[in-house]
Amino acid sequence: MGRYFGTDGFRGEANVTLTADHAYKVGRFLGWYYGELKRRSRDGTPPRIVIGKDTRRSSYMFEYTLVAGLTASGADAYMLHVTTTPSVAYIARVDEFDCGIMISASHNPYYDNGIKLINNHGEKMDEDTISLIEDYIDGKLEVFGKSYKELPYATRETIGKTVDFASGRNRYIGYLISLGMYSFRGKKVGLDCANGCSWNIAKSVFEALGATTYVINADPDGFNINENAGSTHIEGLCKLVKEKGLDVGFAYDGDADRCLCVDENGNVVTGDHILYVYGLYMKERGKLVSNTVVTTVMSNFGLYKAFDKAGINYAKTAVGDKYVHEYMSEHGCRLGGEQSGHIIFSKYATTGDGILTSMKIMEVIMAKKTSLSKLCEPLKIFPQELLNIKVNDKEKAQNDKDVLAAVKKVEDKLAGAGRILYRASGTEPLVRIMVEAESEKLCKEYSKEVASVIIKKGYAS
Repeated sequence: MGRYFGTDGFRGEANVTLTADHAYKVGRFLGWYYGELKRRSRDGTPPRIVIGKDTRRSSYMFEYTLVAGLTASGADAYMLHVTTTPSVAYIARVDEFDCGIMISASHNPYYDNGIKLINNHGEKMDEDTISLIEDYIDGKLEVFGKSYKELPYATRETIGKTVDFASGRNRYIGYLISLGMYSFRGKKVGLDCANGCSWNIAKSVFEALGATTYVINADPDGFNINENAGSTHIEGLCKLVKEKGLDVGFAYDGDADRCLCVDENGNVVTGDHILYVYGLYMKERGKLVSNTVVTTVMSNFGLYKAFDKAGINYAKTAVGDKYVHEYMSEHGCRLGGEQSGHIIFSKYATTGDGILTSMKIMEVIMAKKTSLSKLCEPLKIFPQELLNIKVNDKEKAQNDKDVLAAVKKVEDKLAGAGRILYRASGTEPLVRIMVEAESEKLCKEYSKEVASVIIKKGYAS
C-alpha cells in the first residue's frame, strides 16, 4: 500500500487528510508525466485526461484544483461532471484518453473524499505510476533519469484547456442500454441511488428498458451522499420493496461501482449471492470461461460450499476489486467480485459497475422466468460477525503477535467448520475481524475473543 494511495485511491477527510493542494499536485504530475511520455514518443499532441466526480460538496473543489494542475502542466481536461466511477473507466478506454480521474470516496460519509486514478485501458492505475505521484507530493521525484523538486509549467500555446464532456456520460448511458438482453416491461423495480452518482443515470437506463421504477435517495445536496441510504444502509430499500410490492430492488453506493439487491420478499441479496446466481447462469449456458469465479477472502464460507456442489471452481484474492480484476485479467476469468457488491463482468467492463450488475441480475430473472429469492435459494449463507475496530496504528495492530495468537486459537476451535479473517482496512484507520461459524452465538463469541486482545494491547482509539 502506498503512502497516500490505498487500495481504492487517495482517500481521506476533505482538506484534512486529502487537501486541495494534494489534488493540485496530482493534476500537475499527471499533466506533465503524460506530456513527457508523448514528447519522448515524438507525439506533439497534448495529453487528454477525463474527469468525473460524485455529489459531495468538496468534489467541486477537487475538480477545479485537479483541472488547474492538469492545464498548468499542459494537459487538456475533459469534464464529465457528476457521473459514476465505471463511466469514467469506460470513457477512458473507448475514447483513448491518456488516463481518467474519478473524484469520490465511494461509500464514505460526505466529509470524506478521494481521488481514483484509471489508466487508458479503463483499469486502476499501476503502482509504479502511483509511486511517482507520491514521490512528487513528497518533493523527491526521480524519473526519466532526472531529479525534480518542481515540475516545469506549460507556457503560451502549450497551456492546457478544459472541455465540457457531458456527452461522454450520455454515451455511457447508451452503452448500458445497448447491453439489455430482455425487455423489463411489467417489472416493478426499486432503485436506491444513495444520493450519489447514479441519481441521474440508473432511472434512465431501467425505464429505457421498460421497467416501472420506484426511486429513493436521488436528491443529492452535497451533504447527504450515503446518509442512511444506498448499499451501506439498505433498510430503506427493503421497506420500499415490501410496501410497494416490487419485484426486485437495487441499491448503489456513492460512486455506483457496487450494487446490492433486495428480493421480492424484502431480503438483502449480497455480492456473494450475485456471484452465485450469475455464475450458475453462465455455467448453464457454457459461458463461464475457465469454469472459475473470482472472489476475495471476505466471501462467505457458504458460497464456496454452493460452488462445490455446482461444480464451479473459485479463486480467492485480497480484498479490493483491483485485485479481483488483476486475477481475472491474468487467468482469463469472466466473472468476479466482492461480498460488498463490487462485481466485475469482464466481457463488458474493466471495473465494478453497480448499474451493470443490476441489469445482469434482471437478465437472469427474465431468462429463468422466476424470482430473485428462488434464484438465491440454494445458497446457504453461514452466520457472520464483522467487527470494525478503529485503531491508532493499524499496521502494528495487524501484526501484533498476541493478537495473531488469538486469531490462531479461534481457527483451531473452528476446525474447518467456519473461518476467521483478520486484516487492516485499505481505506480507513480500522482493523476488521470477520468470523463465520455454524451459529451466530459462536460468531459473536469468537470475534469478541480477538477484539478483547486488541483493546487490552491498547490499539483501540
